Amino acid sequence: MHFSIPETETRAGDGGAAAYVLRKEYGANVVPAFPPKKIFTLTPAEVEQRREQLEKYMQAVRQDPTLGGSETFNSFLRKAQQETQQIPTEEVVLEVLLSNGQKVKVTILTSDQTEDVLEAVASKLDLPDDLVGYFSLFLVRETKDGAFSFVRKLQEFELPYVSVTSLHNPEFQIILRKSYWDSAYDDDVMEHRVGLNLLYAQTVSDIEHGWILVNKEQHRQLKSLQEKVSKKEFIRLAQTLKYYGYLKFDPCVTDFPEKGCHVVVSAGNNELNFQVRLPNEQIKEGSFKVTRMRCWRVTSSVPMNNGPSGSSPGKSEVKLELAFEYLMSKDRLQWVTITSPQAIMLSICLQSMVDELMVKKSGGSIRKMFRRRVNGALRRSDSQQAVKSPPLLDSPDASWEPMAKLSVSCVWKHQRPRAMGRGASGVLSNISLPHRASSLLSACVGSATPALQTTWVLMTSTAITPLRALVMRICSAPSQDSPSPSKGLR
Repeated sequence: MHFSIPETETRAGDGGAAAYVLRKEYGANVVPAFPPKKIFTLTPAEVEQRREQLEKYMQAVRQDPTLGGSETFNSFLRKAQQETQQIPTEEVVLEVLLSNGQKVKVTILTSDQTEDVLEAVASKLDLPDDLVGYFSLFLVRETKDGAFSFVRKLQEFELPYVSVTSLHNPEFQIILRKSYWDSAYDDDVMEHRVGLNLLYAQTVSDIEHGWILVNKEQHRQLKSLQEKVSKKEFIRLAQTLKYYGYLKFDPCVTDFPEKGCHVVVSAGNNELNFQVRLPNEQIKEGSFKVTRMRCWRVTSSVPMNNGPSGSSPGKSEVKLELAFEYLMSKDRLQWVTITSPQAIMLSICLQSMVDELMVKKSGGSIRKMFRRRVNGALRRSDSQQAVKSPPLLDSPDASWEPMAKLSVSCVWKHQRPRAMGRGASGVLSNISLPHRASSLLSACVGSATPALQTTWVLMTSTAITPLRALVMRICSAPSQDSPSPSKGLR
């Protein structure tokens, strides 16, 4: 994981001592030392130094599994997002879209996190508790043809109501979809009537939008099963079709096999599938298996403004890129870059594929991956506790250095990290931290949309729940397997 805090602000002290409280609760050996504060006004050089110290401190704190699972984080995250958008805690009605176009209205609090909202939707639909973990909430944007462009999967720390309303655009909606990749889990979902209906509706929707490829004969068979209301048989047939269970992304640009190639990326079956349009208008297809990816990173860059020095960089368009280092052959690794506004969602997909593979490898169950709130505290099941972010490392590719405002790496191979601050992929949030006294938070999760800000934080999607809570509360304290073969382009 990598944090970038390009801006800091001096704030008056509030007498907080959260760092000492956390040290008392978790022990000095767990909570890293907070960067010491200064008595006098900081010079610009000292401000920059403190900014870098805060970055490293945040990275160290979040990477600790004990602190990362603390309710302290979640409590702060709820308040931080509300304060940023100035939304008080109150009862509201939130609409959640289903794949068949139906809208489910649930009564929630504005302070309810993603899991709370997911529970409310599941309860409204009579979805059994042991199937809730198979589904997730996604932030999507409706396109002109009625399809949806995925912005991101809502993370555990988010407040869905705040995330969607802060965008001030009716095109953005929250949709319920299955959250797993292995179609073998379909059997579990289809055991219950509601699970079967949700999976059936999603499959029909994906076929209608062209995400699943169907020839004339297959279409005839599907139509016949649909008329007979044979939902299980319909899904069984769909499972045999190309791109079943894949998420399709908007057209974007890649540098593979040539720089500047237009590509349609689909994520599924533990791979990224490329449909590439070459400069000669030839179409080729290939797949990149996640098990052959050594690491990946997401970067954001803002073109240099040639105007007056005082002009705002926030008006420049932010370019997002996902790059992964891929084992092309036994002794050859190569970086492949995708330039897309959906780079964050692509990264989240890769991370969730890794998570699912690791759960299966450890003998865990998707049923147990859903976290339950017990007496106000979040409890993670043993099977999910076993899912840890892969080891981290820095990329030797120096060409990325000028773009390092936001970067992230996620390593599949188990190697010792060479530098703190690199880690699993995740969600962009906007955050601003102080260099003295109490904290100032601008944690608008909704900023991970086309209206991107210039101050970034990248959060992991593995055990992501509590992050900013600890950091911001502490800021106010006084100092003291063999790879499987991939499919080549064809």
